[in-house]
Amino acid sequence: MSPAGSTPAASATGEPPRSRYADLSREELADVVRELLLIGQLIDRSGMAWCISAFGREEMVQIAIVEWAAASPIYTRRMQRALGYAPEVDGQGDVPTIFKGLQLDIGAPPQFMDFRYTVHDARHGEFHLDHCGALMDVEPMGEAYVRGMCHDIEDPTFDATAIATHPRAQVRPIHRPPRAPADRTPHCRWSVVIDDTHPEAVAVPELAVNERSRAAGLELAPIDAAEDGAADYSGPLVSDLDLGAFSRSALVRIADEVCLQMALLDRGFTLALEPRVSSPDQLVEIRRKQLIGVAGIAAARLARVLDLSPDPAGALRLLALHPMLNPAAYVTVRVDEASLVVRPSAADDDGAWVSLIGPEWTAPLQAAVHALDPHLDVEVRPIEDGWRVEVVRRAEPAPEAAEVAVVRFSTGADFDFEPRRSLPITPV
Repeated sequence: MSPAGSTPAASATGEPPRSRYADLSREELADVVRELLLIGQLIDRSGMAWCISAFGREEMVQIAIVEWAAASPIYTRRMQRALGYAPEVDGQGDVPTIFKGLQLDIGAPPQFMDFRYTVHDARHGEFHLDHCGALMDVEPMGEAYVRGMCHDIEDPTFDATAIATHPRAQVRPIHRPPRAPADRTPHCRWSVVIDDTHPEAVAVPELAVNERSRAAGLELAPIDAAEDGAADYSGPLVSDLDLGAFSRSALVRIADEVCLQMALLDRGFTLALEPRVSSPDQLVEIRRKQLIGVAGIAAARLARVLDLSPDPAGALRLLALHPMLNPAAYVTVRVDEASLVVRPSAADDDGAWVSLIGPEWTAPLQAAVHALDPHLDVEVRPIEDGWRVEVVRRAEPAPEAAEVAVVRFSTGADFDFEPRRSLPITPV
């Protein structure tokens, strides 16, 4: 078997190709899913820095609103269906269903965004954040940035996520930053209420565009209910979701879904940028800077949690598992002992990250392998209907890319997870 398996463009039966995460153990998968959720959050730490530089803080806020509001309703419903907790009546779910979705959302990675949930009844609940990594990142930047995130961005995007479960769900602040006093905990507290008298939320126009993407409707392999471990999340809401309790098959599906969350978020980012850029070249420039930054940090976190060897074989395995080249049903990649081959796929149709990469621009691949060992590099050559990546070792170490250094500003870059107990949450 190759370092991370070999994935054909499609199976002989027409079923989705085998996930590249399927070669990992159940324990490795639980760790990787947790990492992928945090990596998805760090996409903004990479992209928004360049938006501030290009357009200013106020326009950055508007970009972030469209980015998340055009993606989270889509991927929230995908995860509901995948893990069997979708509302029985389409679009008429309850508060626990909303909270389950947040536990598997790149907008709320576990512990880094430490959501604590209270359920009063099916239509009333609260959550607070004992720790908000995003707040820790923006507080040093001043009150205007805190208000931009905790007021301007959160108000519409929390609702956008909630309406994926019920069109009349509202998320409203009880208290939120700027913190007074400065060390106030919990960092914020919000109510979640479903009420038939609430007006139906209005989606951003870009959501309908993103719903037509290949990522939005992508079919992934079903979860094998016969495997050991939980095959779904249809049971009670729990305080800290124990990823290790899921079966291997379920964890593979979750990993692939989280990679699609990133693809949909990046598509939302692109849709938000398009009317603001001065030229197609500026659009590509900002998107590439975003990709380099998240590529390097994602690689560093995945390499650490999987203890990958700092050599070409380890680097190929790292690239095969990297979210910019996943899921397998979206990005067509074949991995062997010496190289990785990328061919046109659904991701290219969407203009996803992989569409930015190739023999003419290899920076995100380089950022990824440099995270494993700065002496490693890539050589990328065009082939018929695609391109081939080989990993080589250089005599001199490469410096860290400036785009990766920008993301290291986030406390999420080196964030350490801790063991948690998973307890049922009952109405109070």
